[in-house]
Amino acid sequence: MAFADPQSITVATVAQVLNNTGRGLDTASYKKEDGSQVLTVSHAYSKDRARRRVRLDYNALVADAIMPSVNIRPSGSISIVMDNPKTGFTNTQIKDEILALVAWLTAANITKVLGGES
Repeated sequence: MAFADPQSITVATVAQVLNNTGRGLDTASYKKEDGSQVLTVSHAYSKDRARRRVRLDYNALVADAIMPSVNIRPSGSISIVMDNPKTGFTNTQIKDEILALVAWLTAANITKVLGGES
């Protein structure tokens, strides 16, 4: 089963539409029309483990701080990786762990992490 096309993410209260740009075996990519955001959902399986990743790549065209007349395109990415054994946990148990981590990622905790706290 596949995610719907398009996908939408909300950044700073603004919905961003990401259209499907490719599907393969166990992977799909969704991209904003201007290329500034790409969402990738992928799965990898081994004999006894399953690894699932949701990744958001982002970039922007901005003026260079040293040479303001020159534009640069800095980029970054954010990933959530779910790596678990194929047996021993139910999908519900894994989902509960994921939701716990997402709930911990409050604005305050994200600010602390971005500030280098651990």
